[in-house]
Amino acid sequence: MIKLVIFDLDGTLIDSLGDLTNAVEYALAENGYPPNPRDSYRYLVGNGALKLIERALPKGASEEEIKRVHKAFSERYREHCLELTKPYPGIEDMLRRLNESGIKLAVASNKPDEFSKQIVTALFGDDKFDTVHGKREGVPTKPSPDIIYSIMDELGVSAEETVLVGDSDVDVETAQGAGLKCIGCAWGFRGTDELRRAGADKIALNSDELTDIILEAAE
Repeated sequence: MIKLVIFDLDGTLIDSLGDLTNAVEYALAENGYPPNPRDSYRYLVGNGALKLIERALPKGASEEEIKRVHKAFSERYREHCLELTKPYPGIEDMLRRLNESGIKLAVASNKPDEFSKQIVTALFGDDKFDTVHGKREGVPTKPSPDIIYSIMDELGVSAEETVLVGDSDVDVETAQGAGLKCIGCAWGFRGTDELRRAGADKIALNSDELTDIILEAAE
């Protein structure tokens, strides 16, 4: 029986691609680098901010260059991370229904912890999730399962009682590494084909379908 649902954030609960894209493009321009096609960013995100910057820069960029552009990105994103970002359709109602069912809810994101908490609180309030974990110092990003272990330990729930919900192969691999089932979100950044190839246990086409899958597993 499922007692805990751990959600990815970007591409799962929220459509944040516009603000992420704008902040990276600003940082690139400020440091003299060429722009990337905007649609390419749905494939650049997913493994944390440093990896996003590395992928956005021309191949062969040095560690020093990556850190410099990352700093400019972080400063820009901190001030502009909620201009275009919004929950996907039906997500707020889904969270309400899951809260009413008594299931514990958590967020596990590769977005820096500061930004993860800021965005979740701004868009959903501070009472929807039992805990929110973003990228923290010393904790590897997904697909390492460490962030999942820390959430389960904090909330006192076993892997058999937990499911991970995400939109990419990174989330599926994370779930598999932690011994969890994974539900894929077809509406996210990557789409159904990637989720199916990665081995998602189930794929929800919309938030209502996702809610039904979770509630059925919680019975």
